[in-house]
Amino acid sequence: MSRAEQPSRRTVLAAAVAAAVAGGAVPATAAEAAPGEGGQADADRTPGRQVDYRAWTTFRDWRCGAVRGARPVAGARPGVVIGAPAGTADHTDPHTGRTAAWEYATWTSPVHRLAVPATEAIASWNAHTPPGTWIQAELKGTYSDGTDTPWYVMGRWAAGDGDQDIRRTSVDDQGDGRSSVWTDTFSIDDASTGLRLASYRLRLTLYRRPGATVTPTVWRLGAMGSDVPDRFTVPASTPGLARELRVPRYSQEIHKGQYPEYDNGGEAWCSPTSSQMIIEYWGGRLTEEQLAWVDPSYADPQVCHAARYTYDYQYAGCGNWPFNAAYAATFKDLQGVVTRLGSLTDLETLIAAGIPAITSQSFLEEELTGAGYGTSGHLMTVVGFTADGDVIANDPASDDNEAVRRVYKRREWENIWLRTKRYNASGKVVSGTGGVCYLYFPAHPGPRQRKALAAVGVR
Repeated sequence: MSRAEQPSRRTVLAAAVAAAVAGGAVPATAAEAAPGEGGQADADRTPGRQVDYRAWTTFRDWRCGAVRGARPVAGARPGVVIGAPAGTADHTDPHTGRTAAWEYATWTSPVHRLAVPATEAIASWNAHTPPGTWIQAELKGTYSDGTDTPWYVMGRWAAGDGDQDIRRTSVDDQGDGRSSVWTDTFSIDDASTGLRLASYRLRLTLYRRPGATVTPTVWRLGAMGSDVPDRFTVPASTPGLARELRVPRYSQEIHKGQYPEYDNGGEAWCSPTSSQMIIEYWGGRLTEEQLAWVDPSYADPQVCHAARYTYDYQYAGCGNWPFNAAYAATFKDLQGVVTRLGSLTDLETLIAAGIPAITSQSFLEEELTGAGYGTSGHLMTVVGFTADGDVIANDPASDDNEAVRRVYKRREWENIWLRTKRYNASGKVVSGTGGVCYLYFPAHPGPRQRKALAAVGVR
């Protein structure tokens, strides 16, 4: 994000959705809401959990899928790999123009029926892709009226970006007149019709160079479906925890102007900067060899690295949510998911178990005391709560690393994070993020961590 209240790429996409549905009510995180709707009464419209996250991670999970050339593998971290390839296909990388042949194999999940029929869905995955390999994740759903969506590409991903690799990318211009994919988010075009995503399947396609023996390995594949009601305000939660985790502090602002080919440089790197903080909290470290490409005069070269390796070449930014989670999982014994949480109580549950979180929010400068800026979309790392229940956040939009630790008023912070509608600097009603959150945690969580994750719907 930048310090100015400027349209983000997500906001531009949102405006396109709003125009497409000609003023109909749409999911709050995908498009603008109709002016005049909502208000304080919306705070009462919060029935039980509005999120359904499902992931495939165990050997039994992988064996339950349908395979064409793919093979489940057991072990300490079960996954799926290329066995005997199903065939060879040509792929032209739109960002390099190179056409190459690739061996491929597929794994398709069983149908997952959503406990919460959804207006939105976001897939995320954890994988190892050696040079010369990559993966594609797709989603195909069934609507609440019994008809089906097309197969939607939710991402084409490789950990690297060398000459042997594709450029990791989202795919634009996907829709069937009833739903669309906006960068990383499946969205019902007009939620006011009552149409919802009732169930879905996920499909992985694993690719490698013909004749190669290396293979991608996918350890986690999941999706979060949600139906968060439109609201300008959310109910106030009751403080329940005073604890602060010792998470490294990094400023995105000290990288301003560095590597502008990655989303115009460091001022826009809130997402990878936040990701790197939590990766290092869990012990993830980059080697001198991995950082050798960074100008040695730059401080915190690992932040530059995170920006480069989360960059989405279609979105032209580092804020693709599943790409950040996938980057975190390239570090040994880490996994990452994208989900939504329902309250600050959920965050307190995680912090109590030693799990920090990355949250997405948008706000005017006057809506968050002490921030000193307004933003149409920004990621912060929540690291704890004060004795009064206020939020302790490592905010990368700070002048230097020493200034990153911030304490924000609980009531202000929970509202800007959880609401789905807000007024921008021009007084126009636009979308809020509705509790979007990245969670990074060990590949083998301890009992207390597993219990906390299960309490917020992540297994």
